[in-house]
Amino acid sequence: MRTALFLGAGLLLIAAALLLGKLFSTNYPGATFTATVAYVGLWLIIAGANMWVGVAKAGYSVTEELPIFLLIFGLPAAVAVVLKWKVL
Repeated sequence: MRTALFLGAGLLLIAAALLLGKLFSTNYPGATFTATVAYVGLWLIIAGANMWVGVAKAGYSVTEELPIFLLIFGLPAAVAVVLKWKVL
């Protein structure tokens, strides 16, 4: 359930970042690219913090948490890049 919540939050954060990028693109043409890069960096930090909580607090090993981290980080980051590349 926690993984699904993080994936949903990641997709909502993509929408917010790309919306801000689109709004600022009239004054700053590279705003959508900057928003995508900022999103991926921020999401890497958030997914890493989630992995740290799983390892340090919940007692999972790094090898158990790594696939979850890759899913939580990789899927929304890939969606952000594809949206920037194909749509914006």
